[in-house]
Amino acid sequence: MLHYEWLGSRDPEAPVVVMSAGLGGAGAYWHPQVEALGARFRVLLYDQLGTGQSAAVLPEGYSVENMAEELIELAESLGLERFDFVGHAFGGLVGLWLARKRPALVRRLVVAGGWVSLDSHSRRCFDARIALLTKVGARAYLAAQPIFLFPADWLSANAERVDREQASQLAHFPGAGNVLKRIEALAGFDARGWIAEIETPTLVITARDDVLVPWTASRRLAELMPQGRFECLDYGGHACSVTASDEFDRRLVEFLQS
Repeated sequence: MLHYEWLGSRDPEAPVVVMSAGLGGAGAYWHPQVEALGARFRVLLYDQLGTGQSAAVLPEGYSVENMAEELIELAESLGLERFDFVGHAFGGLVGLWLARKRPALVRRLVVAGGWVSLDSHSRRCFDARIALLTKVGARAYLAAQPIFLFPADWLSANAERVDREQASQLAHFPGAGNVLKRIEALAGFDARGWIAEIETPTLVITARDDVLVPWTASRRLAELMPQGRFECLDYGGHACSVTASDEFDRRLVEFLQS
């Protein structure tokens, strides 16, 4: 069973937004957005299987489809019949699969820093991260991680915060096996053959200075979707929901309320 938490509005009739994290997998990634969403939405955060408090050893061949099925099981257990879905990168891929296979569940979809198939630059980045993890270890892997997520000036200004988060991530590291299987799952995702089938209104949002997933990859995703809408922040890096949260939140709320 996936670990989850309800935040935001306490009105049982309020619309629900489900938020799914990226490669890190922990629902807490989305805490910066809860205040902006909480006045109108019940916010469901969850830890993806094999991360955070959803402890598990992931099977061989683990896939985005498996992750979507796990979320469907959680939604059904909570009696959720329709909701908005917001996913960052890897989490956004889960949303795409969900919108394809269970379109009645997803009212609106937001994909932050996502792609239709992994770009060659992103693949090079993940190959480097895999090498760090397998040849040096978790500490080196986590030390390099912020470089792929955040702008350099933001990292410099928030060094102590980043150090604290890195120490916490090391203490709760899910194991190299799980991380490698998750990277394999995102690298193997390829929606080119079916992305045009998705009719769900979708916002694809990114930042121009994303060094992990080129903004052009996100633009391409939006262009291939019948109801895709593309927005690009000038600043924020791959984790622009953290580094440029005010601007990200404004665009997010505007889309969900449109």
